[in-house]
Amino acid sequence: MTAHSPVLLRRFAPFIAALALLLGPIAWADVTLPSLFSDHMVLQQDAPVPVWGWAAADEEVSVSIGDQTKTAKAGADGKWSLKLDALKAGEPTTLTVKGKNTITINDVLVGEVWLCSGQSNMGLQVQRADNFEVEKAAAKYPKMRQFTVSSGGAKDIQDKCKGSWVVCAPETVGGFSATAYFFGREVHKKTGQAVGLINSSVGGTAIESWTSWDAQKDKAEIKPIFDSWNKKQADYTPEKYKTNFAKQMAKWTEAEAKAKADGKPLPRKPVLLTEPLLDHNHPANLFNGKINPLIPYAIRGAIWYQGEHNSGDAAMAAHYDVQMKTLISDWRTRWGAEFPFGIVQLPDYHPAQKDPSEPVGWVLVREGMLKALSLPKTGMAVTLGCGLPDNVHPTNKQEVGRRLGAWALGDVYGMKDVAPSGPLPAGHEINGAEVTLTFTHTDGGLVAKDGELKGFAIAGDDKKFAWAKAKIVGDKIVVSSPDVAKPAAVRYAWAANPQFNLFNGAGLPATPFRTDNW
Repeated sequence: MTAHSPVLLRRFAPFIAALALLLGPIAWADVTLPSLFSDHMVLQQDAPVPVWGWAAADEEVSVSIGDQTKTAKAGADGKWSLKLDALKAGEPTTLTVKGKNTITINDVLVGEVWLCSGQSNMGLQVQRADNFEVEKAAAKYPKMRQFTVSSGGAKDIQDKCKGSWVVCAPETVGGFSATAYFFGREVHKKTGQAVGLINSSVGGTAIESWTSWDAQKDKAEIKPIFDSWNKKQADYTPEKYKTNFAKQMAKWTEAEAKAKADGKPLPRKPVLLTEPLLDHNHPANLFNGKINPLIPYAIRGAIWYQGEHNSGDAAMAAHYDVQMKTLISDWRTRWGAEFPFGIVQLPDYHPAQKDPSEPVGWVLVREGMLKALSLPKTGMAVTLGCGLPDNVHPTNKQEVGRRLGAWALGDVYGMKDVAPSGPLPAGHEINGAEVTLTFTHTDGGLVAKDGELKGFAIAGDDKKFAWAKAKIVGDKIVVSSPDVAKPAAVRYAWAANPQFNLFNGAGLPATPFRTDNW
């Protein structure tokens, strides 16, 4: 190098920097991975494991774990992907990814991975569940981990999200999803396998926001929801929203002052609404931001706790079965696998039932969940008895997790000594003044808990329901009423907070149901 080199370097430094900025992403891009691929991760056992990421165009990338190494070449857009051969469970290991740079992911386990999604009852944390201090002290499960998706919704499909894996321990378990944790604990303790829980949930959200746009846009039953959002967007102006917000704030200020003076709870403060197209409840927005970035990470299955939001409109709640089936089929198609899907049926909520007929949205969403079981490899935790009449967020998530875990252990993991469900309706027959009901999942026989059966109602063609007398005959139930000579329909536990006491011998409650479609 000549004596003039420093001078030349200073002279051309701006041009060299500009050239580096121009060529850097192409020529010198580091290999990067989705946030799912990070320390403490859990990989699904006994199935091919997709690994993907980004690098410079045409860059060779290798992925190594244990005694296998796979390679891939990045495309023109910098994306690369490959599949590892099926892995076996074992001691913690490392995953190494090499391109122009090397990424080493430590403390990797191979076991059972479950996607856990829905709204606030899936999001509700262990620290808010019953007996937290006891649960905290017992939470010494280093082979249980949770990945929480911290990114929000998006109007466009995203391929990246934020989040990290956390190892279960007394000092961390408080931040775990309670439903996911207690479900995962059942799986972990009974199978002995490591468990990875991917928690992607948001409070107060609708099922249509968790389903991709293409999967639901042409469904006639869902069209009213799309029409409503289109109208909101057409009517939207920032000025109108700000004006309405100012009015709401003025009313809230008065209400707050009055509540303080009267010593009553303070009203909830208004929030300035966002543009409808950007709202996280807009159809597909949560799928775009919080589900699509997870695809195609290998999972054993998914669990779902949602429906509260969709129960507010009874007319739309009547189509929840279509929405639930659409979401399940959509996710399975995009993952390229018919993975097991477990649903938490809505628990008892609202004032206790008085009328034998109560066709409210909460009940219809429950029924939609039951109808979704017509899809293969689906299951449901009936959660009657787990709810609270005055709290949409019941805190007995231990029992929710136990019942959902029973489905997984029995149906997914094939444990013969575990009943996977409470009784489900299988058919009915009308004989004169009596209706005979048949059931599946009568494990150990049908049981009337604490006395005679209650919660059954019967009606004739006039559709007027009366409380009925019900008796167990073998694995069947015979229903009748002196007030209904010619019965046409039977309903059981048909209310948001119903009377119920039908169980199977395994101690699991029967689902609410009806034989009519009135």
